[in-house]
Amino acid sequence: MSRYVIKRLLYMIPVLLGVAFLVFTILSLTPGDPGTIILGITADPEDIAALNAEFGYDQPFLIRFFNYIKDIVLHFDLGNSYQSRQPVIDDIMARFPNTLTLAVLSMAVSSIIGISLGIFSAVRQYSVADHICVVVALVFASIPGFWLGLMLLLLFSLRLGWLPSFGASSLKHFILPTLTVSMTSAAGLLRLTRSAMLETIRQEYIRTAKAKGASGRRIIWKHALRNALLPVVTTLGTSFGASLGGAIIAETVFAMPGMGTLITTAIRQKDIPMVMGATLFLAVLFSLVILVVDILYAFIDPRIRVKYQNGGKKRG
Repeated sequence: MSRYVIKRLLYMIPVLLGVAFLVFTILSLTPGDPGTIILGITADPEDIAALNAEFGYDQPFLIRFFNYIKDIVLHFDLGNSYQSRQPVIDDIMARFPNTLTLAVLSMAVSSIIGISLGIFSAVRQYSVADHICVVVALVFASIPGFWLGLMLLLLFSLRLGWLPSFGASSLKHFILPTLTVSMTSAAGLLRLTRSAMLETIRQEYIRTAKAKGASGRRIIWKHALRNALLPVVTTLGTSFGASLGGAIIAETVFAMPGMGTLITTAIRQKDIPMVMGATLFLAVLFSLVILVVDILYAFIDPRIRVKYQNGGKKRG
């Protein structure tokens, strides 16, 4: 297992280099330059050129990219923001806790609702409760996130006044954004869990367990659920990794200072160090989340654990 983890960590190096080169290229091809965006189009051309030279934007593309990667590798420096002139990592660390809190709460709510209702729906297939769960899941999967967020905002903040409408200074501020993000995810998890459970409970070993007199509860929770969880864990890991990028819709609707709004603002301002630093930071986190998901596979399914162990022995 340790060999597998080390190998996956080494794979992250070319992935991050590819992400960095792609994002840097796109930002370089977009019109405008930092000096003009910061000083305005009416500023003196000499002042604009001097500011671009200060940022190193007057150098050729490959030299700028090489210098950026060199600073990261040698000094672990993501650079300074063009707008705030502060280290990029400071701005990221100031915003990331809000995004992490939103991602964790959203994943917890969506997994509890989606997985539990998916199991309930599969066990009672074709019942009234099953049909209700499927219809509700389809409805929430079809609702646009921005519309759901606005409706929650209008009802619970403006009409009833129960919850705050913007900010991230207390746990109350995360309730509406969490519901906005988690409802759509819960709908997808419900449908996925239901399909995986229905496929699993039709397997031969489930019928064998029933024939041996095992209780229905034991069959569902000990035998069926464990095998049905593999695709669910994959979806949860991918959704959580994506949420770390900032639930842009929720952060925008509820004016939350998170990673999503940080990146979108930096893109509009062509703040290249901020966009690059935030993107690489999130790429590392996403890669680590996917690695954790793969490791969880080994704990859920013993066959995968044996495969990892055998693979390590063969390579050794």
